[in-house]
Parts: sequence; structure tokens; C-alpha cells
Amino acid sequence: TPIETCRTPMISGKKLAVVPVLRAGLGMVNGITTLVPSAKIGHIGLYRDPVTHEPHEYYCKLPNPIDERIIVVTDPMLATGTSMELSYRALLTKGTPARIHLASVIASQKAVDYIGDHFPGDITTLWTGAIDPVINEHSYIVPGLGDAGDLAYGTKI
Repeated sequence: TPIETCRTPMISGKKLAVVPVLRAGLGMVNGITTLVPSAKIGHIGLYRDPVTHEPHEYYCKLPNPIDERIIVVTDPMLATGTSMELSYRALLTKGTPARIHLASVIASQKAVDYIGDHFPGDITTLWTGAIDPVINEHSYIVPGLGDAGDLAYGTKI
């Protein structure tokens, strides 16, 4: 922190949008908006089928226009990568982002490989804190953390 008043540059204009995948991704938004207070916020709601483990979209509300924005999609746990792909497809229904950053806390190697195969490399970057080696038969990252939404909101033990 500065000891005296200083001038610092800020990103201005319609440049950045943070789009958490509901609900676990909400926990990552405040950190980003602290750094970039002018960022717009969107939301993509997904749920995972308990039998097939496939994601399904139930909500998508994005800043308008989404075209030419830099997008940061937040989802703390990337197990298979399919939920992030569904999020990406939801973004494309609203326009064409200039750049997409996928932000997670932990990803499985399977998700990293999946994203590499299914996302355009020229506009997509994956940021993750750790890559765990496998996912189990329930599509949870091993060792991972468990369900990030349940942990963040205390809804399941």
C-alpha cells in the first residue's frame, strides 16, 4: 500500500465483464471487482444432472453488449470442462467476446485437456491455482475440495 497519495491507472470503458457460473463462481467475483471496480457482472446458471453428470443451463444474463468485451468466467472447480464449454456456448448466444479468461481454483487434468480441445486458443486463457490428476466416478476432482458451492454456502456436509 502507498504511504502517501498516488495516481494509478484504471481500466475504463466497456472492457471487462465478470461472469460467475452460479453459484460457486460467485465467491470469486469480489476479488476481481476489487481490482477492477468498473467491471460489469453477468451470470450463467448451470446445474449438473445427478445421474449423467452432464451440465444443463437454466439461466443466462449478461451485460449488454457482450461483443468485444473481455470476459472472465469464474468457476472454482473444473472437473470435466463440460460446464465451462456450456458457459462458453451461452456467451456466444449473446455476442462475440474479444477475449475469454476461464478462472478456477482447481482443475482436473481432464478438464484442462477438454478446454484445450474445445475452446479457440486464440481468444481463450485458462487460469487455475492447481491441476489435480483425476476425477472419480461421480465426476468430482480427486483430491479436490468437494462441492465448492456447498462449501461456500454451508448447504451440504
